[in-house]
Amino acid sequence: MRLGRIGSGATLAAFTTLAACGGDETASRADAATVAAAKGGDDRTGPYEVVENWWQPAPDHTGEWSWGSVSGVAVDTPDRIIVAIWGDQDAGGQERPGSTNYLVVVDGDGNMIENWSQWDSIFNRPHQVYISPYDPERHVWVVERGGNGVHEQILKFTNDGSELAMQLRDPQPVMSEAEARANRNPGPLDFGQPAVLAFLPDDHFLLGDGYQNGRIAKYTTDGEFVMQFGSVGTGPGQFDLIHGIAVDRDRRIYVADRMNHRVQVFTEDGEFVEEWPDIYDPVGIFVDDSNAVWVLDATLNRILRFSTEGKLLDYWGAYGGVSSLGRAGWPGGMSLPHQMDTDAAGNLYIAEFSGPWLDKFVPRPGADPARLVGRRR
Repeated sequence: MRLGRIGSGATLAAFTTLAACGGDETASRADAATVAAAKGGDDRTGPYEVVENWWQPAPDHTGEWSWGSVSGVAVDTPDRIIVAIWGDQDAGGQERPGSTNYLVVVDGDGNMIENWSQWDSIFNRPHQVYISPYDPERHVWVVERGGNGVHEQILKFTNDGSELAMQLRDPQPVMSEAEARANRNPGPLDFGQPAVLAFLPDDHFLLGDGYQNGRIAKYTTDGEFVMQFGSVGTGPGQFDLIHGIAVDRDRRIYVADRMNHRVQVFTEDGEFVEEWPDIYDPVGIFVDDSNAVWVLDATLNRILRFSTEGKLLDYWGAYGGVSSLGRAGWPGGMSLPHQMDTDAAGNLYIAEFSGPWLDKFVPRPGADPARLVGRRR
């Protein structure tokens, strides 16, 4: 039994309340019988059911070619899900010459309805994809890590992908880690493998930069540099691979400090508040509209729920392995979960980087609402 599981606690509380309030004795006995009869189960997909075989090959995936790493997901509507992918690869991880399928859109049934192939030349390793919850025009943002002649950059597209509304591009080609970290005071466009974004309600965004630079940089929505904080290291306010960033309703900033195996919390101005230690390999962090803090764990292959005070309240998920068909060894199995998002219908989407695939989870009938991930703040 897991300590602190709110699902089981809610069931027990509901039963206790029925008995204490002198309700229908027959109903109470029926509830007790139902609880007593429940056997088995391992909670591997928590309060959700996975939609089996939802992620499908691209139309041009024939012969040896399939998806590259599925790195990011952003939900526009329940019938329009935007997915970032590292092109096309074979079973040995070799990229297809003239690779495409870097940014695609699928419908609620997993069918590809758009391929933004017109932008293939500026993609190589699209790391994550976002839609700001505060943007009425619902622009699509992509963090590109660069490589193979593509520069590190932050890209902002119109919602339909027809126009590139903003491009923050590092003028230098991708550097080695040693070269990037030798620059102790990087400028607004001196990116060091940028990784993640978060948005503020005042038309600003935060960049987790990232694999090499170890800083949080703040910009206006039009790309004007505002401020930065952080450096590479292990102390308070230092980072070793920023791989997740989120903002709560009090505008506190949560940073997944991946190689330091912790989450750090800051004020909006970048002042250190506290750290949550011993969170192994946190690769994503997501604050929902209930102010719950959700963390994706890439090594344990779990999704974890924390309070804003850092208390672990719930978790679920398990490694799924990979079948000969390039799918989870069991439906809903995780394989380096990398980014997640939810839609207005309550469905949860998780990009499985090492699968590679995108999972769609739907809430189980009668699921405890406290265990479900809400909409992104």
